Amino acid sequence: MNWEQLLSLKRFGDTHKRLRKEQDETRLGFEVDYDRIIFSSEFRSLQDKTQVIPLSETDFVHTRLTHSLEVSVVGRSLGRKVGQKLLEKHPHLKDTLGYRANDFGTIVAAASLAHDIGNPPFGHSGEKSIGEFFKTGDGKRFQNELTDKQYQDLCDFEGNANGFKILTESRQGREGGLRLSYATLGAFMKYPKESLPKKPTSHIADKKYGFFQSETKAFKDVANELGLIKRGAENDISFCRHPLAYLVEAADDICYTIIDFEDGINLGLIQEEYALEYLINLVRDTINTKKYNSLSTTQDRVSYLRALAINTLINEAVVLFMSNEEDILKGTYSKALLDQSKYEAQITDIIKLSIENIYQSSEVIDKEIAGFKVINELLNVFTRAVANNFSGHLSSFDKLILKVFPKNINLKQDTLYENLLSVCFYISKLSDRNAILTFNKLKGNHL
Repeated sequence: MNWEQLLSLKRFGDTHKRLRKEQDETRLGFEVDYDRIIFSSEFRSLQDKTQVIPLSETDFVHTRLTHSLEVSVVGRSLGRKVGQKLLEKHPHLKDTLGYRANDFGTIVAAASLAHDIGNPPFGHSGEKSIGEFFKTGDGKRFQNELTDKQYQDLCDFEGNANGFKILTESRQGREGGLRLSYATLGAFMKYPKESLPKKPTSHIADKKYGFFQSETKAFKDVANELGLIKRGAENDISFCRHPLAYLVEAADDICYTIIDFEDGINLGLIQEEYALEYLINLVRDTINTKKYNSLSTTQDRVSYLRALAINTLINEAVVLFMSNEEDILKGTYSKALLDQSKYEAQITDIIKLSIENIYQSSEVIDKEIAGFKVINELLNVFTRAVANNFSGHLSSFDKLILKVFPKNINLKQDTLYENLLSVCFYISKLSDRNAILTFNKLKGNHL
């Protein structure tokens, strides 16, 4: 892979090549990407979607929206620092083509901003509940009417693939989705493969999948424009990652590791004295002991250590990226950046403590159980109506249910798979509260 292709400013529908040196410096193409994401309705819905503690009423806890904003800030720093070093290593990118360090920062920031845009309500349990409906629930009845890959898309419903759908799907008046630059779409695609074969290797890019069968054409178009390297068997659609996807992943890893931990401490789920020692182990080389000892509240102490920890891990990720840049461009680098970190033991300790005290807390588990129930009921009612509509056997109740869907959800697609995916797409865009409100309406509880 080469950086000139990887930094493509092309957008869906372009008929001519966009050149970096011809860009308006007051509003660069990559900055347009960031703006389009942040003004989208799908991004706004993240303000009421679960990050860790679902529907918490405290000011401490992050939603998907605040998490995404923080990941974009960390991603911007990562991208700028890496960009500066890449321009020193490959001066033609700056001298001949006109790229600047901030371009790398903006690409990574935009992709980071969108990294959770496809996640359904109720956190990762939302993804699992959609998958379980088709794998073991009432949705299993559709298996024989779908191809293996179509069915796998539904059984392992994936927020990353759904995000790619949101960013690229055409609809009336919005051709090409948000029409982001292909560089930003490439950085967004952490798992540039289809749902089958499932985890064919231990390569980090094979951990999940990144696009639904319905977006195959759009995905291939992006991958080919960027010059991503083909992977896997001849008939499989699988590519090497865009190098900047490693930085998007690192930004997310840094934020959920450190900031989820911070939430747990501030909520009292993790004992302060015990927890702060874990953070101090990570930042021991940079901590100002006198300043730290002058802080009088838990929140201030945690905030100080969090800032140091994030800065430490940003610098570490930059070193790891540049040390492995050649392998990353060849597609042979197979791990997440922070998996190679000298702080890997400290990161593992923090994540282990978060799992035990936050992710498995009764508050989280109770809300995840409720989320499973809500999403299962929505899928049960909506998929039945849509399938009956597709086969031409609508009941009176089905006709009423179809009126619930907004006009921008296409329920007149050519295949059953696409219509079922439209249902999942609609549910995935609901906020936590809207999902519960819709559930209550279907149960007649709003009367």
